[in-house]
Amino acid sequence: MSFELSAEHEDFRRSLREFAEAEIAPYAAQWDRDHHFPVNTVQRMGKLGLFGLTAPEEYGGAGEDGDFTSLCLAIEEIGRVDQSMGITLEAAVGLGINPIVTYGNLAQKQTWLPDLVAGTTLAGFGLTEAGAGSDAGATRTKAELVDGSWVINGSKQFITNSGSSMTSLNTVTARTGTRPDGRPEVSTIIVPADTPGFTAERAYDKLGWHASDTHPLSFSDARVPAANLLGERGKGLGQFLSILDDGRVAIAALAVGCVQACLELSLQYAGERTTFGVPIGRKQGVAFQIADLKVMAEAARQLTYKAAALKDRGAPSANFKEAAAIAKLYATESAVAATRIATQVFGGYGFMEEYPVARFYRDAKVLEIGEGTSEVQRILIARGLGLPVE
Repeated sequence: MSFELSAEHEDFRRSLREFAEAEIAPYAAQWDRDHHFPVNTVQRMGKLGLFGLTAPEEYGGAGEDGDFTSLCLAIEEIGRVDQSMGITLEAAVGLGINPIVTYGNLAQKQTWLPDLVAGTTLAGFGLTEAGAGSDAGATRTKAELVDGSWVINGSKQFITNSGSSMTSLNTVTARTGTRPDGRPEVSTIIVPADTPGFTAERAYDKLGWHASDTHPLSFSDARVPAANLLGERGKGLGQFLSILDDGRVAIAALAVGCVQACLELSLQYAGERTTFGVPIGRKQGVAFQIADLKVMAEAARQLTYKAAALKDRGAPSANFKEAAAIAKLYATESAVAATRIATQVFGGYGFMEEYPVARFYRDAKVLEIGEGTSEVQRILIARGLGLPVE
């Protein structure tokens, strides 16, 4: 199987790089310092069609002209200049739009998708709770069906795109009953942003991703129509876990952008910075580190493209799930290592916030955590090998 990009994909990459260099790169550092979510820039991304790359044509998406590989390319190129905008795109499509495209009924799609696909609104993905992260089945949020409405109580945390001025809804998992085996029945419910009893709490003060929108969510007798059930009742956990397979590849693409940025920044700096009368790039210790960055970038990119190609070609679920876990694990751990190497290449300057490697250093760590920790990916890979790991 070849993972070489088509001419159309290469053209798309070039256009995205031009956009990212002109519309995002000059402002990324300031947005980071100000913890500013740039609504106008996100909307311009929407006008480029980036939020509709995997959406049906009838809702404004690319339809057959788009694919998952194109989305990964877009996330990679945006993430190469700003990880915050990269995760905004990744979460908007993979976690906001994808659940409705995949599990929504006709009315839900017609109501929510046109604006989401156009990039005029955003949606959050409410899965994680204080006691339910990797153990997603431990969710405590409850939804009770009362007089034709779901009444929701509980909380969620670390939810991206959940409380911005553009946010129109959050899809959330909640306990809706008890299964015959005694385990909780978990369902997925659409909660519009203006629902009484729903609150997007104050945004987090995060280590990185300062320009992305991330909030804890709370529900106090939040009431939505029974028709807001997304997919089958009791299937919510399985739905979200399936959505996360796609998300893991998209996060891998974001990590590839991070590694590529570290490579390019380090290579440029190694040619400009001199010690003892020569550029530091002539020093074997520095040159070898940059060579390692090149290996990381190429390997992470190929693993990510392979997983994206499997998705586009309709590969069996087990094959795609394994490829997604491998790509996510390697690319994200490489991103963390790459930022450490790049910071070392820059020396003292790498510790200064005026240099982008410092921002990438802060942004990278969460890549190993979000949408399935590295430990979870290792569990998935081990199980795929037939090892009954818990």
